[in-house]
Amino acid sequence: VDVRTPREFAGGHISNAINIDYFDKVSFQKSFDKLSRNQAVYLYCQSGNRSRKAANRLIQMGFNEIYDLKGGLLAW
Repeated sequence: VDVRTPREFAGGHISNAINIDYFDKVSFQKSFDKLSRNQAVYLYCQSGNRSRKAANRLIQMGFNEIYDLKGGLLAW
């Protein structure tokens, strides 16, 4: 899951990634509510800051297996 803005996502992203904007709190919540909390979730952003924050939110939402791309898309 690419947690950058739709504009950033449109500028390039990892193949097969879906975009759920971390800054759009309502959409973020609704989008992750549709996903299974028992399946692994892989997160990334530009540098790793937003995805780390997103991972913390997902933990609070009850997700069990979360992977955060260290260094984000810049490290990819």
